[in-house]
Amino acid sequence: MPHIIVKLWPGRSEEKKKALTDKITQAVVETLNGAEKSVSVAFEETPREKWIQEVYIPDIESKEDMLYKKPGYKPEDI
Repeated sequence: MPHIIVKLWPGRSEEKKKALTDKITQAVVETLNGAEKSVSVAFEETPREKWIQEVYIPDIESKEDMLYKKPGYKPEDI
């Protein structure tokens, strides 16, 4: 029952979000041998000026040991 939350800056179209949702769902089903009905995907848009406080610190910096893919940027790059 994977639930995937995609956090990103605002501005992507609904079409882009739906396309990414389809690809994420397909990858989860193929990789984990699960059922499509068990996958859920959500999008949380966070403005650039709040990214460090609302996403980077709590979800990336504070949980670095849980990351399978680390970002190639630092807070000062934003």
